[in-house]
Amino acid sequence: MLKIAVCDDEPSFLKQIGGMIKKQMPDCIITEFLSGEDLLLCGELFDIYILDVQMEKMNGIETAKKLRETDERSIIIFITGAKEYVFDAFDVAALHYLVKPVDDKKLYEALCRAEKQMEKNRNREDRRIFIKTRKKNITLNISDIYYFENEMRKIAAHTARGVISFYGVMADMEKEAGAGFCRCHRGYLVNLSYIAEYDSETITLSDGEKILISKDRYHDFVKQYMRFLRNGGVSHV
Repeated sequence: MLKIAVCDDEPSFLKQIGGMIKKQMPDCIITEFLSGEDLLLCGELFDIYILDVQMEKMNGIETAKKLRETDERSIIIFITGAKEYVFDAFDVAALHYLVKPVDDKKLYEALCRAEKQMEKNRNREDRRIFIKTRKKNITLNISDIYYFENEMRKIAAHTARGVISFYGVMADMEKEAGAGFCRCHRGYLVNLSYIAEYDSETITLSDGEKILISKDRYHDFVKQYMRFLRNGGVSHV
């Protein structure tokens, strides 16, 4: 059963948006929070988070960043009266951005997108890559790979299980890894889900590790990463 957290510091709006969601998804479980602090303290994980951006003390963007530290795969939808925060939403891989007053149709479309994205995420997490090393054969979940690094005739897969080196060609690995990975540098193929931040020279991953971006690939990297986020790519940050 779908679990949805709604967080807004206006009790009347909180009740209103909860009613709108229940009308469209009668079988879902909705939990309401009046502050980002209360949401974070509850310790429960939800499938979808609907957050008001402009809350006192901890705003929606700050709340979402904290959520991403422990909740990598959930869907985040922002609601606010201020459109200027839309670019901040990309930093936490938000799926959608709704402007108050919220329209029933717009909310329905956002929730449908969320359900479709959750299905895509499940399918993507099921994808695996087969790697053959000198000593053994290994099957890796695509979602467990942080990045691939070119090591002359070998490729090093940096994963949740450690670093695994094998003979291979980066161009072939780029095709096998798919659209969720970007060749940001001749020597690196990065999983877009693990990007915490970037500048014109480096990408910082969710574990604090840094990899290089080459100047000639920077603009293509930004385009691919923004497209990944707009299409509801899930961040593991």
